Amino acid sequence: MTSLLAYRRDIAAGARAMAPWLVGIVPFGLVIGLSAAQADVPKLAGWLTGPLIYAGSSQVATIGMLDAGAAPVVVVAAALIINIRLILYSATMARHWRGIPWWWRFVAAYLLIDPSFAVGLEGYGRLVDRGRAHAHYLGGAVLLWASWLAAIGVGATVGVGLPAWLHLEFVIPLFLVGEAVPKLANPALRRAIFAAAGVALLALSAPLHLGTALAIAAGITAGLTARPDASAQSTHPLQRTTEARR
Repeated sequence: MTSLLAYRRDIAAGARAMAPWLVGIVPFGLVIGLSAAQADVPKLAGWLTGPLIYAGSSQVATIGMLDAGAAPVVVVAAALIINIRLILYSATMARHWRGIPWWWRFVAAYLLIDPSFAVGLEGYGRLVDRGRAHAHYLGGAVLLWASWLAAIGVGATVGVGLPAWLHLEFVIPLFLVGEAVPKLANPALRRAIFAAAGVALLALSAPLHLGTALAIAAGITAGLTARPDASAQSTHPLQRTTEARR
């Protein structure tokens, strides 16, 4: 029987495995918090995108579209399109979560996002004892969740007191451009980025602010239909899985 000390060690190991991810995740959370503070939406609503949506790209789209006055149905549709990859993550994790209480599956599924998927998958592949693998997953996932909400909260708090002349509404676009540029070396991601950007420009005057949702759908479709580049593929399965961090 696995001891409580072993579970604690696995929780700590999961948290340590998640720590490198926080180098990129925390600044992104700060940027989202700053943008939520400057957007024309209630500050609490902006912060609540963290625990309610819990997916960086979807939060960016949601805050931006609400700030632009998009119809709620369009905002929800865009968030669902962006998060469609989580269905694949859930299907992969389902075999590891069979036979455990429903409330545990509920919590684990809520915490499932790109970094927690990568850290959890590594633990399930390495640890034979499923209980210890569960502890490893939760250790990383809970640290990520707490760090994400804290980063958004700090960004939103600081953003409220910053002057308007700083034009913080440009922070998220600049951050996303910085994230996208290194990915242009990958043919599939390059095709997705250009397709999304092109549709976004063409659909600037689309009714109900549908341009963002259409651009997201175009980018995903272009990326999925692109021919894989064998030279760019990694030999490590976790690297392939986590090519897109958020």
